[in-house]
Amino acid sequence: MREFVTKRLYKDVEGTCTGRYGYIVAVVAILDIQTGKIIPGHGSAEFEVKYSAILFKPFKNEVLDGVVESVNKLGFVTNAGPFQIFVSGSYIPSDMKLDMNTNPPSFHSDDQKIEKGTLVRIKIIGTLIDATKITAIGTIKEDYLGVIE
Repeated sequence: MREFVTKRLYKDVEGTCTGRYGYIVAVVAILDIQTGKIIPGHGSAEFEVKYSAILFKPFKNEVLDGVVESVNKLGFVTNAGPFQIFVSGSYIPSDMKLDMNTNPPSFHSDDQKIEKGTLVRIKIIGTLIDATKITAIGTIKEDYLGVIE
């Protein structure tokens, strides 16, 4: 029974997001599994499990690396691990111009180009935390941010 509960914990918990703790990246150790309680009229059992885990919860002013998912006229969306960061055009340096005629669309300057698949360094300027998802707004308009070469 312990093996079943352990496998179920890994399956149900890893990769999920809670608003309070952030993303549960990996369960590191199971500390305690209580004796199961039968749920009346259902035939199932419920187990209380205490475990330790690696968590990921982004904060304002944190700097992260991510991969550009898409570029549009408003800015671009980046995936940084399990969550997305939107960078608005107003938080992109003024020397970078949008070119929707290229395939894929891109922001480019004389020495940099941001398009789908580009690795960028972003500073988080705000987060929105829901019960099952975290999204953020970021900037590349500061020193040492932008395209990573």
